[in-house]
Amino acid sequence: MTEHTTIPASGGLLSDRELHDIDAYWRAANYLTIGQIYLLDNPLLREPLRLKHVKPRLLGHWGTSPGLSFIYAHLNRVIRLRDANVIYICGPGHGGPAMVANTYLEGTYSELNPDIAMDEQGMRKLFRQFSFPGGIPSHAAPDVPGSIHEGGELGYSLSHAYGAAFDNPDLVVACVVGDGEAETGPLAAAWHSNKFLNPARDGAVLPILHLNGYKIANPTILARIPEEELRALFTGYGYEPLFVEGHEPAFMHERMASVLDDAFDRIQTIQHAARNGLAPTAPRPKWPMIVLRSPKGWTGPKEVDGLKTEGFWRSHQVPLSGLAENPAHLALLEEWLKSYRPEELFDAAGAPVAAIRATAPQATRRMSANPHANGGLLRRSVDLPGLHDHAVSLERPGAVKAESTRVMGSFLRDVMRLNEAAKNFRIVGPDETASNRLQDVFEVTERGWMEKILPEDVHLGRDGRVLEILSEHTCQGWLEGYLLTGRHGLFSCYEAFIHIVDSMFNQHAKWLDACREIPWRRPISSLNYLLSSHVWHQEHNGFSHQDPGFIDVALNKKADIVRVYLPPDANTLLCVTDHVLQTWNRINVIVAGKPPSWQWLSMDKAIVHCRAGIGIWDWASTDDGAEPDVVMACAGDVPTLETLAAVQILRQEVPDLRIRVVNVVDLMTLQPKEFHPHGLSDREFDALFTTDKPVIFAYHGYPWTIHRLTYRRTNHDNIHVRGYNEEGTTTTPFDMTVMNGLDRYHIVESVLQWVPRLGRVRIGLKQKMDSKLLEHRAYIRSHGQDMPEILDWKWGQGPDAAPKRPV
Repeated sequence: MTEHTTIPASGGLLSDRELHDIDAYWRAANYLTIGQIYLLDNPLLREPLRLKHVKPRLLGHWGTSPGLSFIYAHLNRVIRLRDANVIYICGPGHGGPAMVANTYLEGTYSELNPDIAMDEQGMRKLFRQFSFPGGIPSHAAPDVPGSIHEGGELGYSLSHAYGAAFDNPDLVVACVVGDGEAETGPLAAAWHSNKFLNPARDGAVLPILHLNGYKIANPTILARIPEEELRALFTGYGYEPLFVEGHEPAFMHERMASVLDDAFDRIQTIQHAARNGLAPTAPRPKWPMIVLRSPKGWTGPKEVDGLKTEGFWRSHQVPLSGLAENPAHLALLEEWLKSYRPEELFDAAGAPVAAIRATAPQATRRMSANPHANGGLLRRSVDLPGLHDHAVSLERPGAVKAESTRVMGSFLRDVMRLNEAAKNFRIVGPDETASNRLQDVFEVTERGWMEKILPEDVHLGRDGRVLEILSEHTCQGWLEGYLLTGRHGLFSCYEAFIHIVDSMFNQHAKWLDACREIPWRRPISSLNYLLSSHVWHQEHNGFSHQDPGFIDVALNKKADIVRVYLPPDANTLLCVTDHVLQTWNRINVIVAGKPPSWQWLSMDKAIVHCRAGIGIWDWASTDDGAEPDVVMACAGDVPTLETLAAVQILRQEVPDLRIRVVNVVDLMTLQPKEFHPHGLSDREFDALFTTDKPVIFAYHGYPWTIHRLTYRRTNHDNIHVRGYNEEGTTTTPFDMTVMNGLDRYHIVESVLQWVPRLGRVRIGLKQKMDSKLLEHRAYIRSHGQDMPEILDWKWGQGPDAAPKRPV
């Protein structure tokens, strides 16, 4: 282990006092880190270390921790000297004990957890709770003050950092990227975020690539390539790399202080020029970044059992294990802890000495107390336009067509306009804002872009509030960072490819769930998805673009976190959009199509319907409020259309059939009330779906999802679901429904199959439906488009059509 002798006189940038105090702070942070991993008791080693003082299960990661604390100590110096506004994103989130140690030294941890005081007893509790039953996780989880990034799954730190910096002109986001994390695809794409950062309006991101050489059991790529390649890589990304390399503490302190001052000077120069009209419109600035090369497990045991440990992958987690079986390891642990000279770092009561406390900034300038890292403290409600101002006007159901997401786009345009001054709302997506029909937002903003703009380019600008990059990972990370620092936004994406961020979705859901148990974590705005160009509208792109399964990923998360909405038309989509933009600590998934489609509900009716989340459409039903023969349920825009078309056929062919049409907007209403706050009680569910009548359910996604949500219901055995069955190709829109049995003809056949009293008409009508399916198949192969009766279908069409009841 590194011998912590007295730091020699500086003779450089740092005064002798500064050098001594920064090193003492660093030693204290390292000591507290090791204590969390190993100790149950005897936190200050005021008696000989015995096995009873050590945890029976040793969990945690040492290897990255000393480097994280080294960076933290030097950022504290910059903050104090410059009154800088800085938050710290810990990409190697498994360095959680280091992050806890630093927040404890700053005093924030004790302020938020008064039972863990800055004394010996508090230190004992601090150590005991780490990775211990009833305690805190081993990563930089929500329990860690100042954290907006857990880092349990690697790859997202840099996109989170840029998301936090957008529209935060005074904020510097110091983002530590581990060299293992740098090998991930999401992190590699996120380096391009500098092409979207506007120095006139946004804050700054200072990436710090920490090269300690190894992952769990292998070397890392960026630590092994020649330095000229490494420098060329980041120069090519558009950064100005600054290097800090070594292992001797005094030299490294001097070098880090000098490089950080240089980086902050460069940031200040870039921003000053941009904000005072001194910078050219192009090229974009070259932001600084730091490459810190230090040993893995720095200051830890150099060898264990004759095998290299410091500066090698063996220090990644717990360098000394098996203490009960190997007394020499226990002795080595005691020697390691004492090498930091805790008697110099903590006073008689066990508190950090005054010199160490003085190295930390004060109040909200502490990175662990910065309000941007607890974004709910800064969150303000988003201003929203009136729903009726954007409503599609219709006199009766099915009277007009509209592009639902285009109508939503006009609503979002006004959201952008109303919140321009606050600069607290953004749309992100992978090059699909216009494709998903949200292009009206470009009337009030552009796509953000800091590269060269050609005369023929459209909707590109340095001040654009729409962010598009063909990396779903980066879009998700940007928006998460934006929300976690107190703002609002929407992620628009093709339904099939939102799966790319399944794991990021999972991590954010877990973060929100954990925050619910932490009283000082304030609620943040919800993560809102619009999934358009969905499975039923991807007939032109084919099988690769046809997948509605993200809904099922969402349903795996806790009920308090997730909502899924399937609005059937434009007015219900407006209502849902208005609602989700006002929610907090949720993940809202909206699935809506973009082609011209029939509209069913007036705005007043849509508001009522969406508020309930589910309801009977009396105007489409024939049961007149009595017990139906069949319930025809639908969830999703295309399933709703096909259900109504099937109802129309049945009304013409079997006029005495009592049909009840139930439409579902909020998928969570199908769950029992005791499992989801939006769920229906059994009594309410039975009132809609009956207790013994067949239910033919046309659903947007995979059929088993509906069974999963309703399996506890009385009438579950009578629920027969039609949905997506993993059948797809390049074909016509209607043929997509036929291939999966979701079309009107198959739905009619389901009614014939499951309604017992229809025996007398079953054979004839089934033959007619089979003939229609054969006719459809022949027609599309001959003409390349759907039959006229499909393309020209209208609700209420035909001699025996549905009566034109008011909407």
